[in-house]
Amino acid sequence: MEVVTEITNVEFGKMINAAANTLQDNAEKINKLNVFPVPDGDTGTNMTLSMASGAEYERDETDLRLGSLAKATSKGLLMGARGNSGVILSQIFRGFANAVKDEEVLTARTFANGLMGGAETAYKAVMKPTEGTILTVIREAASAANNAAKQSDNVVEIAKAAYDASEKALASTPDLLPVLKEVGVVDSGGQGLVIVLEAFYAVLSGQEIKHNAVDNAGLEAMIQDLHNTGVQGELNPDSIKYGYCTEMMVDLAVGTTYDTEFDYDQFYDYLANLGDSSLVINDEEVVKVHIHTEHPGKVFEWGLKYGSLRKTKVDNMRYQQVEASMAAQKAKDEQKNEPLQVELAVIGIAAGDGVQDLFKTSGANIIIDSTQAPSTSDIVSAIKDSGAKQAIVLPNDSNIFMAADQAKSMLDIPVEIIKTRTVQQGLTALLVGFNPDASLVDNAKNMTLALADVKSGSVTTSVRDTTIGGLEIHVGDAIGLLDGDIVVAEPAGDIKAAAQKLLEKMLDEDDEIVTLIYGADSTKSDAEELASYIEELDSEMEVEIHSGNQPLYPIYLAVE
Repeated sequence: MEVVTEITNVEFGKMINAAANTLQDNAEKINKLNVFPVPDGDTGTNMTLSMASGAEYERDETDLRLGSLAKATSKGLLMGARGNSGVILSQIFRGFANAVKDEEVLTARTFANGLMGGAETAYKAVMKPTEGTILTVIREAASAANNAAKQSDNVVEIAKAAYDASEKALASTPDLLPVLKEVGVVDSGGQGLVIVLEAFYAVLSGQEIKHNAVDNAGLEAMIQDLHNTGVQGELNPDSIKYGYCTEMMVDLAVGTTYDTEFDYDQFYDYLANLGDSSLVINDEEVVKVHIHTEHPGKVFEWGLKYGSLRKTKVDNMRYQQVEASMAAQKAKDEQKNEPLQVELAVIGIAAGDGVQDLFKTSGANIIIDSTQAPSTSDIVSAIKDSGAKQAIVLPNDSNIFMAADQAKSMLDIPVEIIKTRTVQQGLTALLVGFNPDASLVDNAKNMTLALADVKSGSVTTSVRDTTIGGLEIHVGDAIGLLDGDIVVAEPAGDIKAAAQKLLEKMLDEDDEIVTLIYGADSTKSDAEELASYIEELDSEMEVEIHSGNQPLYPIYLAVE
């Protein structure tokens, strides 16, 4: 093991951004562990968004001392925290930042101190700490790091000790929390923290990140079955003791109602008597509260004494439970009574309502939303829900190939997976290669052959620094991808310039038509301006424009 005695701003930045990216990669897998009856949200998504906010603040911090970078990360997590697990994650980093606030770099000892501070602060933030959760995982990880720091000055060994202990603690969560054991899963927040600590260790040691433990077909199928049988519907709304999920953010020591200096214990103790499932977190400027209570007004009045209310939110969980139960029953009734409609179903996987509509009008029978990558069981369920005797699946993303193949192996009807790597390929396969009157085998052959007729381009923004194929890329650059390869990088997030250069690389004299699909972060006028540029390049080129509303990619380009 390489000896690394300190963590500088460079390593720390990589650690934070690796954690954010890895959580994003695994958000859906973590979400699948969230099977509680009245969830506050999807744990994986919440932790991903929280960590992404922390990473953004860290990247924007100009003071490169570790104490300042840690504080910026903590602030970003606090402001972006979503859901209980996201909030607790923010508190872990708040405690970490407080413990290392005076450090220029991190040594093995101060790294361990940061983790210990994170565990302590996270426990204090929760009114009634529950073992078998993310709290257990951070406590055990921090303790192992602390012990390792007594024996070694190698920060890689500290990171490894924390990561190894977190995995063991995660495996123990079903034994500590009965509801986890009942449904046969580990704690979802704890799983998210393990992924964060694994990313830290991976950066410091250069090891490849792997997450085989979560990617389990049996687990996926079991959780889907739990959802299908209506786990939420099993909870009687009348049994909810505190029915209003109440949240507020208070800007401290400002506003016309402010008359009390903030004292954490005083603030905390009053709210503890108003309900349960409570979290109270703060820094020098803001306090955020989440509580289940019967008296939301009393919560807000308490906050007003300490400052100005920036954000408030109240959800009636009893109504939510009734609506969820009715929706679940309606879905089951509709599925039960739905007649067979097609002999051969086409399943399209895509994100963005406009893109999904394009697949429907092109011949797809069922659309799976890929805003978060679908699981094996999602694909299995979609095929079963079609009522068809045969099916074709268009993944439109190479990251979905394995899940689609696994879904095929779990079904007892013939299924063909067309290995479409992009939305553009998927649409071309449908429009050019699909014939509803042809056999499954012939359709698979013709749709696969049609993939050669289209060049796929997309424009997005880089989330990290890298060098690919001799192309130097920085965080925030607008990057253009041609058939999956990054071929363009434009600074300052210049989407327009990246799209124009990408088109120059895509077009040749044999091309006849360009399809522009603009996303959620773009506009029709942006697309029309790009269409004018295409006409400047080739006045005979036909151009089609569609609204896709797809996330992350402002522009999709298809050249045929």
